[in-house]
Amino acid sequence: MPATPPAETAPEPVFIKPATIDNSLEVTGDPVAAKEVNTRMQVGVLVDGRGPYRFFVDSGADRSVVGSALAEKLGLPPGPVVILHSTGSARTVNTVRIGSLTVGTSTIHDVAAPALPERYLGGDGMLGIDALADQRLTINFDTRTVVVQDTRRPEESAGPNEVVITARRRKGQLILTQADAGVPIAAVIDTGTEVTVGNSALREKLLHRGSAPVMRTSLISVTGDVIPADLVPVPEIRIGDLILHNVLIAFSDVPPFRLFGLDKQPAILLGTDILSNFKRVSLDFRRRKVRFTLRPGSR
Repeated sequence: MPATPPAETAPEPVFIKPATIDNSLEVTGDPVAAKEVNTRMQVGVLVDGRGPYRFFVDSGADRSVVGSALAEKLGLPPGPVVILHSTGSARTVNTVRIGSLTVGTSTIHDVAAPALPERYLGGDGMLGIDALADQRLTINFDTRTVVVQDTRRPEESAGPNEVVITARRRKGQLILTQADAGVPIAAVIDTGTEVTVGNSALREKLLHRGSAPVMRTSLISVTGDVIPADLVPVPEIRIGDLILHNVLIAFSDVPPFRLFGLDKQPAILLGTDILSNFKRVSLDFRRRKVRFTLRPGSR
């Protein structure tokens, strides 16, 4: 869910007070060199054994997507018609059949992927949660590496600067319910958007009616839809025992809130503008765990 960055930014968030350590999340594996485009990560992906091609990792997307030019180049056969939920809309799209997607040592088989123009994707494709359903995704923002591996691999103990939070799983997505911004909120880790997004239910709880927005931005979906949003700083957000100060949120009722059943309650999609302030973020979709690794001195 790429977004145009704002012209200005709020002060960098501060993360303090780690939670009780949970040792049930593993973060080892074979790192794959990644390219950082602004704050989003691209990783090399083999499509039916060919490539590698540059795919964004998008934990907020319900489907993996392939570039239409790449699909034509590889001669990918047509697949079923599906509904694609993007930032801007939910629309019916054609798909292509991919026999296998390989990232590092992990391979996902039999994928029906929408084929969309590369100019909207910003790369050759996008890995969504359909490809990550039984995987563990770890993004290291310091080394610019990505690990995707099967969750049945042996586990690793958490370190002193790591916080692990148990999530709720809905439609394949991990939803953190241990979050608060003065009111209880639900938080989704969305590695595909550069701007953290909040819904109207959250805005109504936090802001007075008629409050002037700090600035304006546009959220641009993978289908090319442009959605205006109001950028407003929120003084503090807590996720578990993590505390985030001065969080800049783009308020807009984008379709993913409805897809994940979060349109009626205060909720946010945590983008890479926030996530990149951590050293590492790991999502275990099978065990419903999210691990945040703090940088030294950030507590």
